[in-house]
Amino acid sequence: MKGGVKLWAVCLCLATVTVVMVQAEDPYFHHVWNVTYGTASPLGVPQQVILINGQFPGPNLNSTSNNNIIINVFNNLDEPFLLTWNGIQHRKNSWQAGTAGTMCPIPPGTNFTYHFQPKDQIGSYFYYPTTGMHRAAGAFGGLRVNSRLLIPVPYADPEDDYTVLINDWYTKSHTQLKNFLDSGRTIGRPDGILINGKAGKGDGSDQPLFTLKQGKTYRVRICNVGLKASLNFRIQNHKMKLVEMEGSHVLQNDYDSLDVHVGQCFGVILTANQEPKDYYMVASTRFLKNALTTTGLLRYEGGKGLASSQLPAAPVGWAWSLNQFRSFRWNLTASAARPNPQGSYHYGKINIIRTIKLVNTQGKVDSKLRYALNGVSHIDPETPLKLAEYFGVADKVFKYDSISDNPTSDQIKNIKIEPNVLNITHRNFIEVVFENHEKSVQSWHLDGYSFFAVAVEPGTWTPEKRKNYNLLDAVSRHTIQVYPKCWAAILLTFDNCGMWNIRSENSERRYLGQQLYASVLSPEKSLRDEYNMPESSLQCGLVKDKPKINPYAGA
Repeated sequence: MKGGVKLWAVCLCLATVTVVMVQAEDPYFHHVWNVTYGTASPLGVPQQVILINGQFPGPNLNSTSNNNIIINVFNNLDEPFLLTWNGIQHRKNSWQAGTAGTMCPIPPGTNFTYHFQPKDQIGSYFYYPTTGMHRAAGAFGGLRVNSRLLIPVPYADPEDDYTVLINDWYTKSHTQLKNFLDSGRTIGRPDGILINGKAGKGDGSDQPLFTLKQGKTYRVRICNVGLKASLNFRIQNHKMKLVEMEGSHVLQNDYDSLDVHVGQCFGVILTANQEPKDYYMVASTRFLKNALTTTGLLRYEGGKGLASSQLPAAPVGWAWSLNQFRSFRWNLTASAARPNPQGSYHYGKINIIRTIKLVNTQGKVDSKLRYALNGVSHIDPETPLKLAEYFGVADKVFKYDSISDNPTSDQIKNIKIEPNVLNITHRNFIEVVFENHEKSVQSWHLDGYSFFAVAVEPGTWTPEKRKNYNLLDAVSRHTIQVYPKCWAAILLTFDNCGMWNIRSENSERRYLGQQLYASVLSPEKSLRDEYNMPESSLQCGLVKDKPKINPYAGA
């Protein structure tokens, strides 16, 4: 296959990996991941963590647009396990999304092979476990998708490409945290902050996480893989040039620091243009009364001198963060995964067919804490929603559209617990408004898609607020934050058939019901729109013993 050697050069495959080049197909990359328990001391206290191939955090997954990624996951834990690939769209293939609504979990002592493709995608992402509170124990890692060699990128080739995973961390085990939530309690404040699985001592004894060469530029991918805290990231004496955000090239502005909300990833260019010595990367919590901070060390090759103990200060208040959000703009002239410019898609000229307003609330059900959207707190049934729909038993598992598109105050006042599934018409252009009446920042993610984040504003949303939308160069991305007493609006075409999770990236809120699913069905049941269930897919619940079917016909 032409270009195979070059593709090999840019696609570093970690873990056990085999590469197969197939004529007239995109290349295949095979990985074997062993998921086990282990012991680590991220905050100085030994505790149980979840390792992938013995690593905490897990291995970085390095790929290129359109590669076929095959990952055979062996679950050596004592409970079921699933991984999701946050931001990968899985075109026509929600069978690989790795959520409880789309897949049966991998039973203990068994394995399952994921097969997915970052079709027409580039950018910075990460993976993490969706079962229980496993994310609190690790099993997360970076996932980068490089541009194909013939597709230009709007910056010079960097000297190297680094992934920086920042997250809040708890010294209590994932089992203890899950028990808190199951008993109706909150998990409370985190105990510390990590950078790539470590908390810096900040006394000059830390080993460098990365090494820089004087005068060179570096691609740095910063992802907040934590449970609930928004984090600010900055680097001593260095500016960061933002070039990419969750799969979109953006207008290149320089920033002293970046607010990275839970689930979000930013790609920046860092220029090593300072005195050769050590410098601290700094990550600290935002919007908490008492901030938590950690450091990670950068070292210039041949440099002499310790990093200064004077850390750059974090910004204050959410208004600063809102203004930073408004500074992010789509790069209309840059190519993304395809050679055509991003701006050739004029989303602002498409008529809105349906508006869905989602209002987040919290309350008590049977004296236990629950979180809800439009008055419904989602619960995952034993039979995954997608499997119930596919095998024709949806009516025995869930009801479509149990929430209103425009809920009244009475509808959100009381909380009921049930599966929450929206029925979305294929290819409809839809406006989704997230309205946050609470005092904390929310972070929302949509599987299977990227959307245009056209506005975040204080107050409550009304149709008149559309005049404030950015209908030209809003960034196409898969997460959006909503500040206290604010709303956010996104626009997208639901053109990817499947069952797709809309969830709070706050793990406590997601676990206790603040999520739902969007069902997008192929009206013709055509393979042009969606793949049949893979032969290797696991079956459980009501469909455990049903024979495989193939209802979708030729494209």
